[in-house]
Amino acid sequence: MSIRVCSSAFVGRSAELTELEAALADAAAGRPRLALIVGDSGVGKTRLLSELTSRARASGARILSGDCMSLGEGELPYAPLVGALRSLARAGDPVLEQLPPAVRRELSTLLPVLQDGAPASAPSGDESAQARLFEAVLWLLDRLGEDAPVLLAIEDLHWADRATRSFVTFLGRSLCRERVLMVATYRFDELHRRHPLRPVLVELERNPGSMRIELRPLTREELVEQLGDLLGAPPDGDLVERVLKRSEGYPLFVEELMAASLDGRGPLPSTLRDALMVRLERLPDAAQAVLRVIAVGQRLDDQLLIDVAGLDQAALQEALREAVANHILVVATEGGYRFRHVLLREVVEDDLLPGERTQIHVRLARALEARVERDGASVYLTAAIAHHYASAGDQPAALRWSVRAADAAERVRAYGEAAALLERVIELFDRVPDAEALAGGDRVTMLRRAAQNHGFEANSARQETLARAALALVEERTEPRRAARLYEVLYDAQWHLGLGDESLASIEHALSLLPAGEISPERGMLLRSQAKTMMLRGRYRKAVEIARETLSVADALGDRCLRGRALNTLGTCLVDLGEVESGVATLREAIALSRQEDDAWQENVGWINLADSLHLAGRLREARRVVEEGLGRELSPHRLWLVVLRAELAIEAGEWGEADTTLGSIRGRQTGNTLVNLDLRRAELALGRGDHALAREQLEEAAELAAYMDEPQFTGVLGALAAELERREGNLTAARGFLRDALARLEPGTDDTARVARLRGTGATVEADAAQRARDLGEPGDERTALAQADDHVAGAQAAAANGRPLEAAWLLRARAERTRARGAADPREYAEAAEAWSALERPYPAARMRLGEAEAYVACG
Repeated sequence: MSIRVCSSAFVGRSAELTELEAALADAAAGRPRLALIVGDSGVGKTRLLSELTSRARASGARILSGDCMSLGEGELPYAPLVGALRSLARAGDPVLEQLPPAVRRELSTLLPVLQDGAPASAPSGDESAQARLFEAVLWLLDRLGEDAPVLLAIEDLHWADRATRSFVTFLGRSLCRERVLMVATYRFDELHRRHPLRPVLVELERNPGSMRIELRPLTREELVEQLGDLLGAPPDGDLVERVLKRSEGYPLFVEELMAASLDGRGPLPSTLRDALMVRLERLPDAAQAVLRVIAVGQRLDDQLLIDVAGLDQAALQEALREAVANHILVVATEGGYRFRHVLLREVVEDDLLPGERTQIHVRLARALEARVERDGASVYLTAAIAHHYASAGDQPAALRWSVRAADAAERVRAYGEAAALLERVIELFDRVPDAEALAGGDRVTMLRRAAQNHGFEANSARQETLARAALALVEERTEPRRAARLYEVLYDAQWHLGLGDESLASIEHALSLLPAGEISPERGMLLRSQAKTMMLRGRYRKAVEIARETLSVADALGDRCLRGRALNTLGTCLVDLGEVESGVATLREAIALSRQEDDAWQENVGWINLADSLHLAGRLREARRVVEEGLGRELSPHRLWLVVLRAELAIEAGEWGEADTTLGSIRGRQTGNTLVNLDLRRAELALGRGDHALAREQLEEAAELAAYMDEPQFTGVLGALAAELERREGNLTAARGFLRDALARLEPGTDDTARVARLRGTGATVEADAAQRARDLGEPGDERTALAQADDHVAGAQAAAANGRPLEAAWLLRARAERTRARGAADPREYAEAAEAWSALERPYPAARMRLGEAEAYVACG
């Protein structure tokens, strides 16, 4: 009786396969899905995914697949993504020839074949670079899905590097209508309590389009079916019981036990490891030698195997043929050879003697070094070399190659990997002689670079720690310029941690280290950051002054990117100060310059600032057109922010159905400022529709996130919405508290008159309710308090409206109308004037509220 090593029949997973095929059908219908297949090693995750892939391919779907590698935490950035994209390149997919230039440029960082002979441009050095790359991949998936649904399969997600985890999280948040099914497998037994994949899985499973398939061992009946397929005949009961006891129903274990026991007639090995070793030891010596090399290198091509295993071409081919024929190795889809299952690799690697393992690592590192000389220092080569030297205990070589790997990781926007590699370098500084020479820089340089990369990865806490560590090693008196650059890194971390005052203090101290009026890149960079921070905190006049100084430095240096960023800040502030035409022209210039300089981050910031500024200047229609212009760009690192802004403007325009659809299209869980902004828009729409429970839920989340933010765009809107919610529910003391807190955070020194006017207009409504309640309860003292506070809100609104902008004027008219109600004699003429002001701004909802007040006033006065 002959026996197969691998089952030909698909046993015991029909229900799970049906679920996955249904998910693929959803994706084909424009409802993207995420599927997570989880189970212990050997339970059949790969087989299930393989069966799905075969059926999907037969149905006409496009298949993109890649797997994560266990070289170490964060060693090979984007490994599964690169594997998936390479299959497109190898197949000569025509979609790759039709890529827009911006998309092609971004994807060329992962696929150098797309560079058209020119090297890929260096990343812009900000947090948008990785976002642009991810947007490019999403664009490609969307384009591929136009012709056929796309199955993106990622195996062994538990080994995913930081960049891959970031991409998977991004995809989970961003898929909306794309015809994409992403399926990922992972081993639950690999996920310790602090495993970095855990928060990613939580994020993915929140997505309404996600599904989790947990594979369990085969039942006795399913095991009988598998054994019958392997044997070609029904198994006897004794064999079933013995195999069930040893395998515990794991399909891979069943296959290996049967193969090792020669169809079950011989004794069954007592453990899976024993079963695997029995099969491995049957192979010729040359095949075993090749397996030992692949166990360490994991996925190697013929030439590397020749270089490392010490075999000639003919001997190597014979060894590989034996290993493939015996189902130990398989040909990897992305090229080279890998073990059929990770357990096989682990058994071979564990069987290596320490000296053997070290020698293989060294030989692999040296063979890969030769490839760098020939092919260039790609992130994959440099990271692998650094890993092999570190594993071999060669610390000087590991240090040198870790720096080169960090350089390469930065080029492909894998900032988390770059930071981890640089921190490895810092650890090695105390152990390696001549570390500075090998690294090409001192400890301070490595700390600064690691801190910056953590910042790009949004790990601001670690960024702050490393920036302070670097500053502690620098003497400000003798190295003022270097210290100033480090303070800028510290400022960035502090700002993103919500430490507004501390961040400004860091910038001011950094500027004090440089000569006043100096023309230098360091001073230009610091002035740019200071101006931006002043703008975000609502101090527009000071921001204009600093932005103009930044422009002078930029022009003297000939730095067009710096000029574009300064213009962006300047234009926004000019519009907000009432110089609308000048500000709009300046913002348009900033957008055009950023586009010329290929600064996508600032171009998109420009679209957002222009649209928001026009909105606050009372030009709602124009603001909505600008949002669509921004969304029409090929790649938008701020696309989600623009989508939320589209919803906000639709709410203002009274098109609540459109706003609801837009907000509903945003899938997944957002973070940071984006989540606060999204919460506020959802709360505003819910409040308008009278869904107070939903509004409260969104506002509570926004309040928790915005607790340490110093930006009026968040604190002002949050205070006004929370106060309105409490007013409607009769909680006037709570409403007053929200207004008081928001005004205390905004008014000292702010120039953000739009948000102040909104708070004051809302406050007048609260006090009108309070005065009416006091009269109803016969409490004249409370009435006097409410009247005094209503007067205070009108005075505050009048001060905010002094710039002559129509939005602030409309809030002032509302405050005045509500004050008449507070006095017990609501004036319909005041309400009518306010309604007309809101109608002129094309804001139907606040106009309708004022018309209701007008009608109630007429009723009250008979």
